[in-house]
Amino acid sequence: MPASGTFNWEPSERWVRGIRGDVTVVDSRNPVLVWESSHPVPRYAFPEAEVRSDLLRPAADPATGTHEGSTVFYDLVIGGETVANTAWSYPALPGHIAFEWFQHDGEVLEHWYEEEEEIFVHPRDPYKRVDPVPSSRHVRVEIGGRVVAETRRPVLLFETGLPTRYYIPPEDVNFELFEPTATGTRCPYKGVASYWSLREGGSVPAEVAWAYPDPIPAAERIRDHVAFYNEVVDIVVDGVKLERPVTLFTERLSEA
Repeated sequence: MPASGTFNWEPSERWVRGIRGDVTVVDSRNPVLVWESSHPVPRYAFPEAEVRSDLLRPAADPATGTHEGSTVFYDLVIGGETVANTAWSYPALPGHIAFEWFQHDGEVLEHWYEEEEEIFVHPRDPYKRVDPVPSSRHVRVEIGGRVVAETRRPVLLFETGLPTRYYIPPEDVNFELFEPTATGTRCPYKGVASYWSLREGGSVPAEVAWAYPDPIPAAERIRDHVAFYNEVVDIVVDGVKLERPVTLFTERLSEA
């Protein structure tokens, strides 16, 4: 497992493609997973021969100093559009080109695939597990002392680095207390999420609940099940109220 806070890479055997519009910009059977020292999630770098380098131009305003000291940056010119600082080369990985997937002002490549499955946000980390496990635990979710969901057939989702999430069948959620929002987020391990806010929010943040109506195959067990942020609601499991965890979501939720 790559050490956190250091620059690491390893070869992958996955067939990876990146597409913008109807143009395949990356078609690689020899990708390299890269962990930058300042980012906890991996990126991909690709052999130059497996990238449409004819669509790349030296960057007009290179983002020098980012991406592990990279000094060679590229703009993507495609369909009459120029996307700035789309790609770069790592000094430690000569002959390879990496592309922005996230933390970029605009969308770079619109679709990424591993084999025939579309992936979102960033490449999946092979050292991270996401296990949805059916359970018969008695789970009750309370907000401000009011029960908003209760079930004896949850799916517990165990995800590396995060607290257990309790996914509740929709039949066991009181949707009269919630209203859907227009927000949709993507997760490389689960798919595209939809959200709900409490109609009378009070002190609880907006979009406190979510579900995956069309999860990726590996997360099929949580389809349409609803989860709540443990960080801001009370979850009681088999009669024991869980402590509210502090996670990477805590600060964002406190600002909502």
